Amino acid sequence: MGFSLTGTHVIFFVAAIIVAGMVSGVFIAITMNVTTSLSNRGDRVTEQLNTDFDIINDPNIIPLIGSYYIFYLKNIGGIRLTTTNQTFQVFIDGELIGSSQYYFGNTSIPTDGVTTLYVNTTLTSGDHTLRVVGPQAVDKDFPFMK
Repeated sequence: MGFSLTGTHVIFFVAAIIVAGMVSGVFIAITMNVTTSLSNRGDRVTEQLNTDFDIINDPNIIPLIGSYYIFYLKNIGGIRLTTTNQTFQVFIDGELIGSSQYYFGNTSIPTDGVTTLYVNTTLTSGDHTLRVVGPQAVDKDFPFMK
């Protein structure tokens, strides 16, 4: 008195359905993880592409007011840029300018807007390079003469 051949087939069939369900569940979870990861990465890339600025001074004539050199930054990206000493870093000739040595005329720049960057530093005569590093590590180099 044992299981008939049909009973054994039913048990193997049920076991196969359970295993197939577990495997498909794992595949669905992995697919959802990959989809979420790609979506997040796409959002970061979009934000980085929308974050852009340019330095629009005349490289031969840099205004000087008191001890502050004046540079103009234009937002050429697709989103408003917050301009603080925490979101932007300033380098001149490869040397980091301390956050107390520069400030912006506005706290943010709308799309296609311009703000003023005031940098308090001493420069010798000759060629120099200003590097401004902004949000999303977007940076611009600006060679100029004093």
